[in-house]
Amino acid sequence: MNKFIYISDMIGTISCAVSGVLVATRLRMDPFGILVLAGVTAIGGGSVRDMLMGATPVFWIVDNNYIYVILITALLAVLWQHRIHRFPPFLLPVFDAFGLAVFTVVGAEKALGLGFSWPVVIVMGCITGVVGGMIRDILGGRIPFVLQKEIYATASILGAVLYVVCDYLQADTITAMSLAILGTLSLRLSAMYWHLSLPVFTPDRNT
Repeated sequence: MNKFIYISDMIGTISCAVSGVLVATRLRMDPFGILVLAGVTAIGGGSVRDMLMGATPVFWIVDNNYIYVILITALLAVLWQHRIHRFPPFLLPVFDAFGLAVFTVVGAEKALGLGFSWPVVIVMGCITGVVGGMIRDILGGRIPFVLQKEIYATASILGAVLYVVCDYLQADTITAMSLAILGTLSLRLSAMYWHLSLPVFTPDRNT
């Protein structure tokens, strides 16, 4: 695997593992619960992606560094939170946004490298970006971001589309990934800062 892609994937793993720890500690879970939420958030989307594409064994079984990174990140995050009592509330969506951006593009890159068509590349990028957070939220008894009015999956789709466009224009891998990550992250963080959201449809027009 290209070193830039690998480092990017590890950064996404760390970001998503931290977001899993934040949710778990807010719910006052025990150490096992914290590790489970950190793990599923960090590798859940990529695992589903690899199984759908037939890229088995999935990546973290082949490369155990992902497991070590999740364990170390979870431990350090818990120790840090214990030391300062709590993380600022804004950190969860920020870490989640970084993980979303990186994983979307890494997933799209892997699908493209395996020869899948551009529509499939976009879908696989989105799956990699959002599924881990979905599993985390479901286990935590929360409605996942992607199923709410949050601009979340939309940002992921944008990133995957940008990567496909860059590939069509024959941009090098680092440039394509950087632009796609920046696009995803910019849209997600902008939506958070300015409270932008998608319309919500209800059966009652007055609701």
